[in-house]
Amino acid sequence: MNKPIRTIAIFCLVLFLALMANVTYLQYFRADNLNDHAGNARVFNAAYSRERGSIIVGRDPVATSRPVDDQYKYLRTYPQPFKYAPLTGYFTYSYGASGIERSQNAVLSGEDDRLFVTRLVDLLSNDGTKGGNVALTIDRAAQDAAYEALSAVSGRVEGSVVALEPRTGKVLAMVSLPTYDPNRLASHDFSEVNKYWAELNDDPAEPLLNRGIQKTLPPGSVFKLVTAAAAIESGEYAAADDLVPGGATYQLPLTSGDTGLIDNEGRSCGTDRIPFTQALGQSCNTTFARLAIEVGADAMLEQAEKFGFNRDYLEDLRPQAISTYPEDADEAQTGQAGIGQFDVRATPLQMAMVAAGIANDGVVMRPYVVDEVQSADLDVVATTPVEEFSEAVSPATAAELTKMMVYTVDSGTASPAAIPGRSVAGKTGTAQSGTDDPPYAWFVSFAPADEPQVAVAVMLESADIDRGEIAGGRIGGPIAKAVMEAVLR
Repeated sequence: MNKPIRTIAIFCLVLFLALMANVTYLQYFRADNLNDHAGNARVFNAAYSRERGSIIVGRDPVATSRPVDDQYKYLRTYPQPFKYAPLTGYFTYSYGASGIERSQNAVLSGEDDRLFVTRLVDLLSNDGTKGGNVALTIDRAAQDAAYEALSAVSGRVEGSVVALEPRTGKVLAMVSLPTYDPNRLASHDFSEVNKYWAELNDDPAEPLLNRGIQKTLPPGSVFKLVTAAAAIESGEYAAADDLVPGGATYQLPLTSGDTGLIDNEGRSCGTDRIPFTQALGQSCNTTFARLAIEVGADAMLEQAEKFGFNRDYLEDLRPQAISTYPEDADEAQTGQAGIGQFDVRATPLQMAMVAAGIANDGVVMRPYVVDEVQSADLDVVATTPVEEFSEAVSPATAAELTKMMVYTVDSGTASPAAIPGRSVAGKTGTAQSGTDDPPYAWFVSFAPADEPQVAVAVMLESADIDRGEIAGGRIGGPIAKAVMEAVLR
């Protein structure tokens, strides 16, 4: 072989090896990155045109895909859009996905490793890949009751209701208002989708936000349950009938004048020492500010974190806003934090966990919303295990807190949540917004108090209600009652 031919042969061999190396690099080492790349329209179009699995509540889908006669083959549809949108989220061509559609995308698209057998059968039968189903923990009756009761509040409501099963952590209801129609975002008319997307994002009420888990607000007096728990756990107090500090006013340490003066807004809180039940039943600010200072900043922080503050716990529905309790607070700040103000912030889910932990003998269970993962043929592929999150308080402390909460419903500020023939435990809360806006109304409860099946948190951020009429018991109590009755009937 002469030299020119040999040179050309070697050059062609080098080119061949370079091509092989490039193909190997692209198809093996970079395959996942290229598949996931935002600009890979081919892969996204294929995924968008796939028969996506259903999101199921009970036996009925709240999100499903139906065949259509266009290039994308299937259209995502939501039979009860407004009621379930904060849970299901949306699935769009241009703006991605949210809620369960996002967090459980691997299952719904059929790409989850647990659906390997299903994918293999689809491949061998030459069928397109079908997505798996996601069955939620939601109790349909509880969700209906929460949505209807919250929607019945006057005006355009901004608020949320979350209900948990105390012994398991199952989310039984999660409602957020205002809400939106995910069908309009799933439409294949992309110009209309863009208009609706802009409308939702320009709305100052943030309808795309799931207030149950994505917005934190000062919890106000419902946080007094955490303060009461810390006081009993400290060993300084042991029972619901123990005497605790009372009084009409209390000047916070390190302060002077009105800025540090705590009062009870006319409620019956005695002049010196009063029973613990009376302090919680009347929601005495002076009592719980003093108790927080007595317990101390470190112990208050530890108790709050045992209930879930400053921690991440919801794994199957994202994103989750972290509820916060301040670190390194001085005495005045600790007193304010003890009544749910200063830098204390909580989501409705967090306050439902506080109530559920007390109901469950002091043990807080990790909350979850995905009950089962199913194949397209409804075979159960995986079930979410029940998991203990923390032991927030001892069973004895939980029992005393329950007594005080029952008293608060029977004879105190939480009476609107009373259910005839049932023992109900509850606590009201009204938190200052820190601005000229009306205060926030909160309510937490569980029932039956002696054998709890449901714990509820209600948060009302805004509504068409006179400022003087806003109170956690008056507004949140009937909503919580409706949800509890729906579960107990």
